[in-house]
This record gives sequence, structure tokens and C-alpha cells, in this order.
Amino acid sequence: MEMSKDKVPSSLTRYWIIVKNGMFLYGLRNRLALIGLDINLYYWAQEEFKRCDVPIVKDDVSKYTLKHLSIDEVKSIINHHGIFNEEIIRGLENGQFCVGLENNGEIACYTFVELNDYNFNGRSFKLKPNEAYLLNMWTFHNYRGKNLAPYLRYKVYRLLEERGIDKKYSISQYFNKSSIKFKKKLNTKNLYLFLNVTLFWKIKLNFTLKRYKV
Repeated sequence: MEMSKDKVPSSLTRYWIIVKNGMFLYGLRNRLALIGLDINLYYWAQEEFKRCDVPIVKDDVSKYTLKHLSIDEVKSIINHHGIFNEEIIRGLENGQFCVGLENNGEIACYTFVELNDYNFNGRSFKLKPNEAYLLNMWTFHNYRGKNLAPYLRYKVYRLLEERGIDKKYSISQYFNKSSIKFKKKLNTKNLYLFLNVTLFWKIKLNFTLKRYKV
């Protein structure tokens, strides 16, 4: 398996992408988190609340195949791109699995699936046998703009369906408009609006701001 050779955009281009996608506040929140003030407003959402159509890929879809990534392959990918995170590896060791779209031996995008109970910044989410939590969706720069994220997510839905899992949940950061936009294509419905405040990486405060009607 080869690594995707991303063309790294310039700093000016990156900032323009952030502003264009409505992610300025999301980026600001991430900056504040680096100094110990993490104000995290997020939705707990159910993906494919109603069955969705197959997303249209803006490329020859026959070039992409679904691939289960081993722990070693995930380590290779995240090390290669400088995003190593011990929490990602611990998740895989504790039962998560990773699925990606492969194009000519190269990973174009990937996402993780959690089947066990999940803890997010001090809030616990209990999962039933027919439920899964989807996290860490990533599309490499060279493959963006092809609608691959919704397509991969859809393929994962069908994979889970074969295992008797018919409810899929995820977290959508309130200020991450790009993530919310792609999930909207998959008939995602927000269930709760939560607020987490983490002070100096130790003190975690959690609040339920809103419960949406289903």
C-alpha cells in the first residue's frame, strides 16, 4: 500500500479554504485549545436517519475499492502525514476498525468505526449491539472535491448493515461546516447539542444545551 502524495497547499491557500468553508471559528477554537481553553460545541447525530441514495462520485468510481486497514497500515499512514496520535492506535487496539477507499494501491480517504461504548471529553455514549459510532473521517488533499467522503460513509453503512447494525452515530463539531455539509448528504439528523469546556487539559465540564425532536 502506497501513501497518498499530497500536494501541500500554501498557508494563504489553507486560510482561504478555512474561511470559504465557514471554518474560521472552528480554527479559532482549535487555536484556543492549544493554550488550554477548549470550548467544544458539538452535535450528537444519527447518520442515515432515513436511508439515503448512493452518493455520486465525481470521478470514475470503478477505480475505488473498499479496504480494511490493519493497525500497521494506519500507523504508516498517520506517521507519514505527521498526524500520529496515540489515542487513534489505542482505539484500534480496543476494538475499533478502519475502512478506506483505495485507488491504484493508494488510500484516498478513510474513516473509523467504534462498536464499543465511547467516551468523548468526559461524556459517555453507550452503544447497543445494533449501533455503531463513526469517527475520524479524512480525505487526502489530492482526492478532495470528488465527493469521496459521503461515498465511503455510504459503503460503511452497507457494511455495517450486513453485520446487523442499523443505527450509526457521529459527532459533528458545531463550527465545522464542511463536516456538517457532507453529512447532510447522508440524511443525518442531529439528536443533541452538547457543550464541553475543558480547562488546562484536566477540568472537563459537560452541558446538554438542546435535545431535538425525532
